[in-house]
Amino acid sequence: MSSMPAAAARVVLVTGVSRFLGARVASTLQADPGIERVIGVDTVPPDLSLGVPLGRTEFVRVDIRTPSIANIITSARVDTVVHLSLDTSSSAPRAKVKELNVIGTMQLLAACQRSPDMRKLVVRSSAAVYGSSPMDPAVFTERDEPVEAPKHGYAKDAAEVEGYVRGLSRRRSDLTVSVLRFANFLGPGVESLLTRYLRLPVVPTVLGFDPRLQFLHEDDGIEVLRRMTVEDHPGCFNVAGDGVLLLSQALRRAGRPYVPVPSQSLSVLGDMGRRFAGLSGFSPELLRWLMYGRVIDTTALGDALSWSPKYSSEAAFADFTEAQGHGPLTALLGRTPG
Repeated sequence: MSSMPAAAARVVLVTGVSRFLGARVASTLQADPGIERVIGVDTVPPDLSLGVPLGRTEFVRVDIRTPSIANIITSARVDTVVHLSLDTSSSAPRAKVKELNVIGTMQLLAACQRSPDMRKLVVRSSAAVYGSSPMDPAVFTERDEPVEAPKHGYAKDAAEVEGYVRGLSRRRSDLTVSVLRFANFLGPGVESLLTRYLRLPVVPTVLGFDPRLQFLHEDDGIEVLRRMTVEDHPGCFNVAGDGVLLLSQALRRAGRPYVPVPSQSLSVLGDMGRRFAGLSGFSPELLRWLMYGRVIDTTALGDALSWSPKYSSEAAFADFTEAQGHGPLTALLGRTPG
């Protein structure tokens, strides 16, 4: 996919700014002298304990499920929206999370559609839209459809969000729309279902399965989002670090004790994880991922940006484990050249 001539982003609105990813993206964009204003929105104030300086980012407390988001986009003459509030790790009730993910996106896209100033939309999605199945291709490209579409959880939400985004693209063909299907983020600052799983006292794996996994370092994810915001690269892109790790390799390198158990037993262990590590149970999607894994092809992203990630999947995992106080040195895993 080739990029189009860039229309400079002047007023950028970032959703989900009170979480780590949104805060880091807003902090990166506000440092760009070519961007006049960065407006960060969320339902709660930014968490200062994250240690991410928001600088000149203007925080507005608003629920994107309400029409108020349209007032902000219109009054501030927002021309670029970076939608990062897809909730992939909350322990909140499922109905509430789905409402925020799907209904919130619908309201946001409706506001974008009506605004004459809008020129660009960047959307965080997830590689989970491909599902996990024993019949999967060895590597998913953006053109591949899931063998078994996700039926539950944030993976289903992400698929629905992408559908609504495609609808907006048809109605506003003048917009530059970039959809990013991220692999699992890892790094010192990441808090997610995956990181909570990896911090369990004893990590359960599924007996008889050793899935191939990919990871994306938070720094690489931030850089991709920055590039997509300040440049024009329309389309859908897979985003992941190079290479793969088997789950067993990852756990050994992290120095984590693990025990293979029958899949039926994971629901019981998931309840234990909920009490001891904040893990919200083993959803059907997480269970299938721990069985079959998922690998995505990132050629389209590399071609569009003329870029490659600084961290391989192995190096991203190593950086995460070092921040936890265990695991091998990143240098031994070979951080790839920037």
